[in-house]
This record gives sequence, structure tokens and C-alpha cells, in this order.
Amino acid sequence: MASHRRPKQPSRARVSVLTAAAATAVALSAQVAAHAAPSPSPKKDDVKAQIDQLNEEAEQATEKYNGAKERADQLRKQADQLQDQVARGQEQMTQLQSGLAEVAGEQYRTGGIDPSVQLMLSSDPSGYLDKASSVQQASSSQAEALKGLQDQQRRLDQQKSEAAAVLASLDSTTKDLNQSKAEVNKKLKEAQDLLNSLSAADRAAVKAAQQQADRASRGSERTDLGSLPQASGMAGAAVANAMSKQGSPYVWGATGPTTFDCSGLMVWSYGKAGVSLPRTSQAQGNYGTRVPSLAEAQPGDLIIYRADRSHVGMYIGNGMVVHAPHTGDVVKVMKADAMPINTIRRV
Repeated sequence: MASHRRPKQPSRARVSVLTAAAATAVALSAQVAAHAAPSPSPKKDDVKAQIDQLNEEAEQATEKYNGAKERADQLRKQADQLQDQVARGQEQMTQLQSGLAEVAGEQYRTGGIDPSVQLMLSSDPSGYLDKASSVQQASSSQAEALKGLQDQQRRLDQQKSEAAAVLASLDSTTKDLNQSKAEVNKKLKEAQDLLNSLSAADRAAVKAAQQQADRASRGSERTDLGSLPQASGMAGAAVANAMSKQGSPYVWGATGPTTFDCSGLMVWSYGKAGVSLPRTSQAQGNYGTRVPSLAEAQPGDLIIYRADRSHVGMYIGNGMVVHAPHTGDVVKVMKADAMPINTIRRV
């Protein structure tokens, strides 16, 4: 007869382990479900605000980059000049050292004879005295020249060392700024990806809102010079130059002739008119003379925007400016008071 054995009951320890494992599995399932659950769709207003903020940050970084690049270019030129001066000074010193060596040799050859004896033996005493005096004066003059050149070389070496140190610092700063710019571009891409994640209807609404804002800030799609007050001289030429670039793409760090950033458009427009402006909007905010208010602005005046002076446009009359807005946009006109005005400068 077959025997029936009673099933072995699990121990309390085994039951505890199984219970803990089951609890862990439930918790993990809950976490996975939470991650798998679709996140709330981004709001179109939030996306637009983020893009606007990133555009402003990108422009701030651009103007910092422009300033660092301008300083680096100036210092590179200064370093080249110092190196040329040092090379010329060393060549002059070599020539003088050679000349002094000849004089020293001559003095050595003649220095063993007492001057009074040489005077007695000389058939031309007055000629000897003149010669001796000339040699002494020449030696003294050359020694002074050598000392002066040595002092100059020390100064130039110090200047060269200082310029090299500043250049290295500026190059490092420029790299840092480029990295910051890359980070801003990354954020812009993230914002664009977020924009792409919106529904078709929301994307259309965001674009329509942007177009409406652009129309509100502009008098028309493309302002004609004929509808503006006439400006003369360099200011008039600068306005005409800037207006001729309507529709040209914004590219950070660009100064024309086909792409521009905000301060680059000012540099190019006035440069073609014969005026050399500083490279950055911050420096342009200190150039020329201050105009007290927008009501007193004249065509050609530079209008600097924001507390950090990170944007600039050129007043063209009728309450409008021409400017290069930001990445992804083109040179166009907008109302002069569409952004917070920091200062107005007359070139």
C-alpha cells in the first residue's frame, strides 16, 4: 500500500524571505509603472518662455565672447610688436658690442705706453690729444648706448612676458566662453526638442504667438528707407548700410557682410561709413555722447538694451530701430521701446 506523506510546511524564515521578495517586487513594479507613466505634456507658454530666456542668455554669452576676442586680438598685435622691438634691440646690441670690442682691443694695444711718452714720441701732439679725446668720448658714448639698450631689453622682455601671460589668460577665457556658448546652444536644442514634443496644434499656436509678437514690434515686414526721416553724414550712411541688411541671418560673433550679431551689425554699418566702433554692445554703450531720452533720438543713434547692456540696435526714426535679434532670427526692425532701454548714444 502506498504511503501518503504530509507535505512539508515552509519554515518561518522561508516565509519571511518570500514575503520580503514579493514586497520588493511590488515596489519595483510601482516604480517602473511610475516611470513608464507619460509625463504631463509641456505647456506651450512655458516652452516659449524658456526659448526666450535661452536666447537672451546666448546673446549675453556672445557679447562676452566678442569682448574677449577683441582683447585677445589687440594683445596678439602688441605681443608681435614687442617681439619685433626686442629683436631689433638685440641686433643693435650685437653691433655695439662688436664695436666696443674693437675699441677695447685698440686701447689694450696702446694702453701700455705712458700718455706723456706717446705725446713726446708723437710727431703731432695736438693730433694725438684730439684722437685720445675722441676715443674716450666714443667709448663712453657706446657704453651708455649699450646700457640703455640693455635696460630697454629688460623692459621689453618684461612686457613680452606680461603680454604672453595675458594672452594665455584671454585664450583660456575665450575657451571658457566657447564652452558656455556650447552649453547655451545645448539648452536651445533642448528647448527646440521640447517645442517639437508639443502637439501640432500647440506648436502652431506657439509659432502664431511669436509671429504676432514680431508684427507688434515691427511697423512692417520690411521697412523702406523712403518712409524714414532723412539722415545725413556718417549717421545717414550707417542707417542705410544697416537697413540694406534686412533679412540677413543672425550668427553669433559675426560682423558681416552677410551674417551679423547685434553689435556686429553696428560695427559693420558704421565701419562702412568710416567710423570704427567698439566691438561689444557694452563698449558701444560708452561710446560717443549720451542722448537723454528716446524722444531726442536721431537716426544713427545706438540704443543699448537691458541692465547688462547685452543688446544693441540702431535708431532709424519713427520710433523704430534696426537690429540683429538672436540665433534663428534675421536682421529686421522693431519698435525702439520693445525692450528695456539702458542708454542711447550718439556716434
